Amino acid sequence: MKILTVDIGTGTQDIYLYNSNQDMENNFKLVVSSPTMIFHRQIKKATEDYEPILLTGVTMGGGPSTWATEAHLRAGLSVYATPDAARTFNDDLAAVKKMGIEVVSEDEAKLLPETVRRLSLRDFDFATIAHIFQTFGITLDHLDAIAVGVFDHGNAPTNISDRQFRFDYLDNRIRKLNRLSAFAYLREDVPAIMTRLQSVVDSAQNIDFPLVVMDTAPAAVLGATLDLKVAERERVIISNIGNFHTLAFRMGNNGIEGLFEHHTGLLDVDKLESLLLALAEGKICRADVFNDQGHGALMYDQTSLPLGIGEYDVVITGPRRKLFRTGGPYKKPLSLRPYYPAPFGDMMITGCFGLLAATADVMPELAGPIRASLYDPGGSGVAPWDVD
Repeated sequence: MKILTVDIGTGTQDIYLYNSNQDMENNFKLVVSSPTMIFHRQIKKATEDYEPILLTGVTMGGGPSTWATEAHLRAGLSVYATPDAARTFNDDLAAVKKMGIEVVSEDEAKLLPETVRRLSLRDFDFATIAHIFQTFGITLDHLDAIAVGVFDHGNAPTNISDRQFRFDYLDNRIRKLNRLSAFAYLREDVPAIMTRLQSVVDSAQNIDFPLVVMDTAPAAVLGATLDLKVAERERVIISNIGNFHTLAFRMGNNGIEGLFEHHTGLLDVDKLESLLLALAEGKICRADVFNDQGHGALMYDQTSLPLGIGEYDVVITGPRRKLFRTGGPYKKPLSLRPYYPAPFGDMMITGCFGLLAATADVMPELAGPIRASLYDPGGSGVAPWDVD
């Protein structure tokens, strides 16, 4: 069995090709520039060349690509975008137009002069990934599934904050199905409100393999649970400190006991510790996090989680996990003892492992081999040169 997993973040996209006949540590992996960073560089090059740009394709992650587009406009250069591509910047096209971007139809886009540089936006580019693997003699012609993770605020109505909208969505999913894989879907089951997940589906229209899409933050936390020291805990707090967003789940025997999500750029180690302590005590307040410009907090089990037991208090993962380290200008000792997991020996692929675990839940016909690989510490014992 082979499954391609792609965890798409702000800084990198992390790619793991799972083969059930192989030890997890011996499967092939890539860590390369994220799509939004790729388009950031392409837009920046157009600005340097003083050329107007046309953005087509589908809705994708913003951040660096948005900053580059804003710089392009400030340079006095035109930016055209088809409606789906324009929603990369805001689901409300009126707000996109206020940025100075000219939203054009597909037919109008075809009539723009050749001097306008064309860029096709997408988060998931299977053809490019397949080409990279082919360069190393690995074909992706026969996959049992593809699993892709992206962060999705969802398409909030104009009168509702996208932060509130996202947390209402998280709450609804957990109440319906209290497990981390509740945020994973088969392509045909993606809610219409989750526009970025749906754009990944649209980008894979010509791919015949089954497709699973999932929110990146729960995928990273689910992946962290596969670390052996984390798996042995019945109750645990796991925080994924991403480049843009920090999300922490308190997990117990009955599933998700509580969570919070904040913007990483607004956190320092003191604030993060206070949030984690409040989550452990069951006293974290949604309004407090929201009013601090975070997304919010939810508690489903008010019972406190005792700390100071075992080797660590909290599990910290993600590309900006060093935020929780002492040293440098931060001299005060940490109140909480952190553990930095590396499931199957690789922190950077944690989200991919979570995507794989979620695939076993939403595609039960594939669950047997996947779970044997993920939850059997001994692995298959097959050497890489013995694998087809």
